[in-house]
Amino acid sequence: MSSLATSLKGRSELGVALLLGAAGVVVFLDANGLVTPYSKSDPVGPKTVPFIVAALLIVCAVMLAINVLRGGKGEAEGGEDVDLSHPADWKTVLPLAGAFVLNILLIDWAGWVISGTVLFWGSVLALGSRHYIRDGIISVALSLLTFYGFYLGLGIALPAGLLEGIL
Repeated sequence: MSSLATSLKGRSELGVALLLGAAGVVVFLDANGLVTPYSKSDPVGPKTVPFIVAALLIVCAVMLAINVLRGGKGEAEGGEDVDLSHPADWKTVLPLAGAFVLNILLIDWAGWVISGTVLFWGSVLALGSRHYIRDGIISVALSLLTFYGFYLGLGIALPAGLLEGIL
């Protein structure tokens, strides 16, 4: 085993620092590619926040890497309800991931209300709830509330999909 591999053994947090740094670089490059005209009414412009986020991500990555290289180490999970000797519960994880993937596949075609309902309902089913009717009603309500919350509250139109003209 090389001396570099030996010195990095047990320092998996460096992977998190690398991921943070990569995310910061991606955000910076993306923000740098924004083309916006200068406006006297908005001298700051839309590039400012992404540049701040990129800088903070990179600063966090560097600080974490320094901490880990100096011997800092993440603390193991200490919660009472977590038993680290048990493997992942794939009977929960896979259906939950399936609900997210189905949401991604449906959102453009079926619209947010339908795909969001599938996401919310699939999530509660994967997590163990067996109140199908109640959960379905709550899922539809959450999808409608988020649809109109984004539209009326933030001015962002989520895709209506199959319900175009109804919503």
